[in-house]
Amino acid sequence: MEPDGDQLSARPALETEGLRFLHVTVGSLLATYGWYIVFCCILLYVVFQKLSTRLRALRQRHLDGAAAALEPDVVVKRQEALAAARLKMQEELNAQVEKHKEKLRQLEEEKRRQKIERWDSVQEGRSYRGDARKRQEEDSPGPSTSSVIPKRKSDKKPLRGGGYNPLSGEGGGACSWRPGRRGPSSGG
Repeated sequence: MEPDGDQLSARPALETEGLRFLHVTVGSLLATYGWYIVFCCILLYVVFQKLSTRLRALRQRHLDGAAAALEPDVVVKRQEALAAARLKMQEELNAQVEKHKEKLRQLEEEKRRQKIERWDSVQEGRSYRGDARKRQEEDSPGPSTSSVIPKRKSDKKPLRGGGYNPLSGEGGGACSWRPGRRGPSSGG
């Protein structure tokens, strides 16, 4: 019976050794990473609370939608509102298309008229470009081209004052020439 007694007395020593090892490893882990573990637990708690409220709201919306889908009056009203909105949008789109087509027709008519005028002017022996200039002059009231004297551009300010001379070295302000550094070049 001694072997049985040895096994009993040896067993608690192994268990205490295991507990000591566990105590040392857990203690060193907590000492090293304790604050990180606490912050992670707090973060997980906050994330869990946020997700649970969103999940509850999502479930509630799903249940409300299922209940509303079962009511035929609500479904019919939604479909009618959707059809009315689509019809209104289609009418607006059709109106915009008609406006665009009308503008295109007007532009094509104007281009066709201009081509006809050019062709007529070419047939008469005139340049259609010169004709375009004449039309612009007719549109703008004023004396004829033969009596027009070119205007002098006196409205513009001179770029610099009258006494400025860049070669004199005076009046240049902060800009002045300075010689470069002496010595070997710093290039590679």
